[in-house]
Amino acid sequence: MLQSTKCLSGTLRHAILAFGKADVIHDNGLWWPHNSTLSCLAAEAVVPRIVSTRGMLEPWALRHKAWKKRFAWWLYQKKDLERAARLHATSDQEAENLRRLGLSVSVVSIPNGVDLPVEGALEVERARLTLGKTKIALFLGRIYPVKGLPMLIDAWARVRPAGWMLHIAGPDEAGHRLVVERAVAANRLEESVRFLGPVVIPERMLVYAAAALFILPSYSESFGMVVAEALAHGLPVLTTTGAPWPNLVARGCGWRTEPTSEGIANALREATSCGTATLRAMGAKGQDYVAREFSWSASAQRMIDLYKEVIAQSSNPSTARLARQ
Repeated sequence: MLQSTKCLSGTLRHAILAFGKADVIHDNGLWWPHNSTLSCLAAEAVVPRIVSTRGMLEPWALRHKAWKKRFAWWLYQKKDLERAARLHATSDQEAENLRRLGLSVSVVSIPNGVDLPVEGALEVERARLTLGKTKIALFLGRIYPVKGLPMLIDAWARVRPAGWMLHIAGPDEAGHRLVVERAVAANRLEESVRFLGPVVIPERMLVYAAAALFILPSYSESFGMVVAEALAHGLPVLTTTGAPWPNLVARGCGWRTEPTSEGIANALREATSCGTATLRAMGAKGQDYVAREFSWSASAQRMIDLYKEVIAQSSNPSTARLARQ
């Protein structure tokens, strides 16, 4: 069990030397030079390496800036991934997409854990923030093309739900907020759409508590951490099939539709026609769902078991070869 953490500085080579002989290296992400350097250093030190791909090999992500990624894939990225002991996905959907790439590396699916709000605190804030006010539908995340916000604005313009406002919270990336603002202006939605800007973690509970519905209109998500957070904060969720949350409808805590303006508009029309009591009952079901299946302790234990497995296999070359097949 992990007992402590240590912050390392300097180049990757210096940091690894300062750390001493590692049993396993866990790398997050890809495409960046430091990921490739770490792959080489792990191979040089004969240390098994686990790579969490974090959605960077999802179909939408591969199509975005495709020519650069194709070049990098054949130049170094495919080789770097082939040298990994395991690829880690945060959902079964992401794991299946990784397997379709035909890499000779086993893929394991371990979801992220979710922090639950302090018992009682959320209810107090929600009562204070929502009493007698307009209902709020919340988007929280990066303002970036993959998140599908222009599509959400189009759907909001089609429905124009009475008594509702749409709050968009999160940092602007690549100047995409201007694109979304123009869509708001073109549809004359300035009175019902508000941009909150970036929200730091301590303020997130207040943003969630003020909302009655959470919306994530993404084209692609490897996990969709904000979906888990919203459910943990008692909000029903409206998302797309681009997010790996197939159980929302079956669990009675949300809506899931195709990533199209029409699909989102239809789901939005149904969601915003629900009364407060119905929405809160759905939110309670979502809270129970994530508490049972997405606890940090369970996810951490599965990751520790994975570390033990690859360490054991690294000491037995024949077993390691079988694991990679």
